[in-house]
Amino acid sequence: MKKTVLRYGTYSAITICVLFIISWYALSNLSLPVQEVLGYVSIIVSLSFVYFGIKHFRDKENEGKINFKKALVIGILISLITAIVFGLLDVFYTEVLNPGFMDNYYSEIAENMKGTLPPDELKLKLAELEAQKEQFSNPLLSFTFMALTVFVIGFIISLISSLILQRK
Repeated sequence: MKKTVLRYGTYSAITICVLFIISWYALSNLSLPVQEVLGYVSIIVSLSFVYFGIKHFRDKENEGKINFKKALVIGILISLITAIVFGLLDVFYTEVLNPGFMDNYYSEIAENMKGTLPPDELKLKLAELEAQKEQFSNPLLSFTFMALTVFVIGFIISLISSLILQRK
C-alpha cells in the first residue's frame, strides 16, 4: 500500500505542479475568474490519480479486492501528498516567483467590485477584502488554505472512488 500511495501521490503532485507552471506561463493573460476555474480544473485533473492509485492497488497488489475503508485511506494519503506539495508550491510562487501577486489579485477584485456594487456596500466589501489580503499575505495561512482546498477536493474524489472501486 505504501508503494502505491507514494507512486500515485508523486504522479498527482507532479501533475499539479506541471499544470500550475503551464498556467503561469501560458494562461497568465486570461482574467482572474477564468484562471481560477482553470486552477480548480487542474486540481481535479491531478487528483484523478486518486482513482487510478486505488484501482492499481486493488487490481495489482490486493488480488482484485479492496474494502471501502482501505480504498478511502489510500485516496486520502494520495490527496494529502498532493495537497502538501501544492501548498508549498503556492507559497513559493507568492513569496519568491511573484511577490506582487497578492496585491495584483486583490486590486483586480476591488476594481471588479467598483463596477458592480453601490457605494455604501462597496466600502464594506473593500474593508473585508483588505482584511483578507492581510491574512493571505501570511505564508503559513496561505499554505494552509491552499493545501486544505486541494485536500478537501481530494477527499471528495477519494470518497467517490472508494465507493466505485470497493470489491469484496
